[in-house]
Amino acid sequence: MNTKEPTMSADEPTMSPDEPHTQMLDPSQGQAPKPPQPASSASTHPRANVRDGLAVRLEQLRAFYGNAEQVKGIDLDFHANEVTAIIGPSGCGKSTMVRCINRMHEEVPGARAEGRVLLDDFDIYGAGVDVVAVRRAIGMVFQKPNPFPTMSVFDNVAAGLRLASRGRGDLHSKVETALLGAGLWDEVKDRLSEPGAGLSGGQQQRLCIARSLAVEPEVILMDEPCSALDPIATLKIEELIDQLKSKVTIVIVTHNMQQAARVADRTAFMLGGELVEVAPTQKIFTNPEDSRTEEYVTGKFG
Repeated sequence: MNTKEPTMSADEPTMSPDEPHTQMLDPSQGQAPKPPQPASSASTHPRANVRDGLAVRLEQLRAFYGNAEQVKGIDLDFHANEVTAIIGPSGCGKSTMVRCINRMHEEVPGARAEGRVLLDDFDIYGAGVDVVAVRRAIGMVFQKPNPFPTMSVFDNVAAGLRLASRGRGDLHSKVETALLGAGLWDEVKDRLSEPGAGLSGGQQQRLCIARSLAVEPEVILMDEPCSALDPIATLKIEELIDQLKSKVTIVIVTHNMQQAARVADRTAFMLGGELVEVAPTQKIFTNPEDSRTEEYVTGKFG
């Protein structure tokens, strides 16, 4: 295992653990006003085990694949330090909408997005925004665990730190902290040099979450993170989600109604690329405003 810290020149960019990620999104640095910081940012409160994530706001978000409109003018708020579940039938635009939040959608050939996505008050689609920095501030966990197959457990977690030039300092400590945050340290502390792909499916998914946590994101997007896992692994991921929301804002796409009811503070229902309804989760499942929501959550279609 090669866990030696990389040598970096003094002029390589670094980011202090206490520096808000929104300050890194504008490559002009000091040439333009920095985006507003949340009132509870680390500039006033040292970052500790419990800290505020950032809110996300969608304003008239539209997403296209070529000429086909998949997401149709959605306005939606994701509250800081809460879990918001996105539910709806297959093909309704859930995953596309979530991928727009960290600009992954535009990686698909012919795909584009319109409207605004605000990380607090900072428009991540603004001119000159550093897309790489956006994806550090807004991490993503995919449906199928995707550890780097040729890397060890340690190097899977350290990869993001090295790419972000944040490996300076005690890399071992940062990796351990991320694995602890993902609830995986006790299971892999004696296997750090083994391939990450050799872990079980549930462990691989938590390894991917640890990789996201290592660069200290403000938001984590989860696209069906448990669909390929057994019930025991799913339970561990759900317990982890409940713990992580004290540190980050979480958006989870799920087809599992029971999972949404268990983990989400708020739930949004999408249909045909449009937002039908968003409300506290208990209300969505017991007393929704829209009859289409009631029909979906009671299994009459979808």
